[in-house]
Amino acid sequence: MTEHARRAPTMNDVAAHAGVGLKTVSRYVNGETNIRPDLAQRIAGAIETLGYRRNLAAASIRPGQRSGVIGLIIGDLGNPYWSSVARAAERVCAERRHLLVTASSEEDPERFAALADRLVDQRVDALVAVPPPGAESSAVERARRHIPVIAIDRPSPHATCSIVYDNRGGAEAAVAVLREHGPVGYVGDTLAMWTMAERYGGYAAAVGAVDERLVAHDAHTMDDAIGAAARVIEAGARAILAANNRAALGTLRTFADRGERLPLIGFDDFELASVVNPPVSVATPDSAALGARGALAAFAALAGEAVADEVLAPGLLLRGSERP
Repeated sequence: MTEHARRAPTMNDVAAHAGVGLKTVSRYVNGETNIRPDLAQRIAGAIETLGYRRNLAAASIRPGQRSGVIGLIIGDLGNPYWSSVARAAERVCAERRHLLVTASSEEDPERFAALADRLVDQRVDALVAVPPPGAESSAVERARRHIPVIAIDRPSPHATCSIVYDNRGGAEAAVAVLREHGPVGYVGDTLAMWTMAERYGGYAAAVGAVDERLVAHDAHTMDDAIGAAARVIEAGARAILAANNRAALGTLRTFADRGERLPLIGFDDFELASVVNPPVSVATPDSAALGARGALAAFAALAGEAVADEVLAPGLLLRGSERP
């Protein structure tokens, strides 16, 4: 029985097999990318030949060592928008030989705090997080004492930086298109959510004097949105801004139930938006770009680079549903 068969191979074994220094191997397994390609190829070959596996548990308790894991807390894994955010972040992590661990807060501040604390305890290298409505600040502040924390989609003053979209501007642009058809109704979720408050703010600025009968803030699920859309239509809305993808889907169902269709623009694109008739127009924050930018900011902070808040411009994708 050989020595390597009797014990797990170490980084020293990998270094000897590849003919490189131990520090170079350590940098490689810790995900650093500024390594000469020929050396990286030799190290990768040695790892495969020897069957080397990094001991993440041991690495995570040594001062100055990294786990190779990034944490991501999103709002709701069942929502395709957040799934797209997670996929994009995962691709960035994979390119840097890091694992992404994703969890959902279900928009519950207490659950968010518990998840953030647990991920820090598990020694993730950085945390990318979507702060839920409510008191999330203490959890972000606690996490940032140990690791970089990147807030995405919604800002947090306690995060290392925040990356958000100009939701207000996107809503204003959508209403400017819709208002030529008559009074514009609004169907959205709670204003306690930063994105909803911003989108409603843009709606209110664009319509001028808001008719509260044409506004609904209780469309948390698609079923909620069905009832909310019916109320604003019955109150006199002749066009609708749906403030997220579930609000848009609920509004489409209301159109089908009532046998009538009004001009509609939604927020947050969704898979069926382009295949319904007519295709749904959307003010569309790019969820994939948001996930990727969040992960890239986390790696930049880990590299000691300065990271700053970003406000990204949403696009207005007009597919036809904005017309009668």
